Amino acid sequence: MASATEPAGVGPRISTLDALRFLSELLAFAALAFWGFLAWDTPWNFVWGFGAPLLAIFAWALFLSPKAVFHLPRFVRAVIELLVFVSATLALWGLGLPWAGVVVGVFCIVVGVLVGRRELR
Repeated sequence: MASATEPAGVGPRISTLDALRFLSELLAFAALAFWGFLAWDTPWNFVWGFGAPLLAIFAWALFLSPKAVFHLPRFVRAVIELLVFVSATLALWGLGLPWAGVVVGVFCIVVGVLVGRRELR
């Protein structure tokens, strides 16, 4: 049901920064899946290819999403977010794609800092 200040049928506004944050999450999860499928031999490539991004998604859902199960202090949330992004960067680096890892890492960190600054207002 819409609130008294919003007309019926109008949901929350999604900004460009929200879309970039979603893109950074997808990039991180995709990098982890890419690493899992390519860095390991069969059958471990299926375990890591599905498991690594699922673990990151699980951590994101528990601690970082707007409807997170556990509400942690801002600093702890930032550390968990940084761990997800650094793991994606290192995964690409480990595949022999250091520039792709740096680009994904820098993009994700910059978006994370901008979202963090917006949340502090």
